[in-house]
Amino acid sequence: MHSKFKIFLKGIIDVSPLMIPVIPFGLIFGVLAIDVGFTPVQTIGMSLIVFGGASQIVLLQLFSGGASSLVIISSVGAVNSRHLLYGAVVSEHLSDLKLIWKIVISYFLIDQAFAISNQYFKKTKERNKYFHLVGGGATCWIIWQSTTLLGIILGSAIPEKLGLSFAVPLTFLALLVNDFRKFTNVIVIVVSGLVATFGYNFIPFKAYIIVAALTGLFTAMILTRKVNAK
Repeated sequence: MHSKFKIFLKGIIDVSPLMIPVIPFGLIFGVLAIDVGFTPVQTIGMSLIVFGGASQIVLLQLFSGGASSLVIISSVGAVNSRHLLYGAVVSEHLSDLKLIWKIVISYFLIDQAFAISNQYFKKTKERNKYFHLVGGGATCWIIWQSTTLLGIILGSAIPEKLGLSFAVPLTFLALLVNDFRKFTNVIVIVVSGLVATFGYNFIPFKAYIIVAALTGLFTAMILTRKVNAK
């Protein structure tokens, strides 16, 4: 039990630096959700059920832009599809766990928790190493829910001149820093980013996110094949 707690605590400590930009991110979500017409209960419910900052922001943007339900659901699904890859990557480390633990861990398998725990899994052979992911994920959960609630409460009291919107790209930029070391990763990031940027005004039904994600995946597939062929 002592070993499990130490690993759990390490997960909390390791993920904590990545929580700095998440705080204003959660505040932004809480404020935006109320601004576009969601009730406090609906906003908290979305954070509890979806628990995915990027997809929740996308949902608000498309909802406020008048996108159809089909486009909203498809876009949120496309953004969250990255969690399928996260699950595939960590599955080899969690294959011996009971189903209930796999369900709990899958709920906490968000960007920051995956980023720090995947590195930890590669470096250790601890039997209970999955507690690292639980510790990191639980920390993300607490920060996200509490800052969302704070954003709802503060609402318009947060002045726009603070420029908290910078936290949204900053949160994910922190996760992408290591990926910039590989040229192929940079190409995929740039291509999908350009498609999303220029497609915002030209792709119909506000489906630019879906198109950008698919373009990025297709680009990654081609580059990976070329690298493996060499």
